[in-house]
Amino acid sequence: MKTLEAWTVAVALVAGEAGAQAAIGLPAPRKTGGMPLMEALARRATSREFDTRDLAPDHLSNVLWAGFGVNRPDGKRTAPSSMDKQETDIYVLMKSGAYVYDATRHWLAPVLAEDIRGLGGRQEFVRDAPVTLVYVADLVRMADAPLAVKHETASIDSGFISQNVYLYCASEGLATGVRAWVDTEALGKRLGLRSDQWITAAQSIGYPKGR
Repeated sequence: MKTLEAWTVAVALVAGEAGAQAAIGLPAPRKTGGMPLMEALARRATSREFDTRDLAPDHLSNVLWAGFGVNRPDGKRTAPSSMDKQETDIYVLMKSGAYVYDATRHWLAPVLAEDIRGLGGRQEFVRDAPVTLVYVADLVRMADAPLAVKHETASIDSGFISQNVYLYCASEGLATGVRAWVDTEALGKRLGLRSDQWITAAQSIGYPKGR
C-alpha cells in the first residue's frame, strides 16, 4: 500500500508533466462493504490519541467521500445541507501542506505548502494526528439569511459531515475526534480565508496510537 506522501509525489509529477496545476488525485472511493451500520454506531467514539503514521491514500479518499462526497449524478452529496447550498468546504491539513477537497473532481487542491496541523486545535495531541479536516462555511452561498441563522445552519450541516466521518472511522478502525476549540483567527489567516468564510469545527483522523 502506498503511503500518502508517495501518492502525493507521484500525482504531482504527473501533473507537472501535463503542465497542469499540482493537485493530489485521490483513489476512487470504495462505495460498498464496510461494517454494518449498527456495529459502527456501537463503536463510534472520540479519540485524543493518534499514531503519527501517514494516513493511507485509500483511507483519506474514503473518509472525504463519506464525509461530503458526491453520491448522485445530480451533484448531491453524502451529507445534507440546508436548501442544498453545499456551503461547507473541507480543508485538509497534512504534513505536506494544506488543501481543500474538491468533491466534484474528488481530489485535493493545494492551498498552502506548509505543515500547519498545529493550528487545527489548541490541544497538543492535534500535532500528532496525520490528518485534520477543517470545516469551513462559505456564507456567501447561503443567500440573504441573517448572519446568526447562517452560523446556526452551517454548524448543523458540518455536524452531519462530522458524523459521517465518525461512522466511517468506526467502520475502519480509525481514530478520530471533532472539536470547536480552535484559534479560528490564526487558522483562517494561514488558510487565506475571507471574512465571509467561517470555521465551524475541526476533526482529526489517524490510526489508533500503539496499534
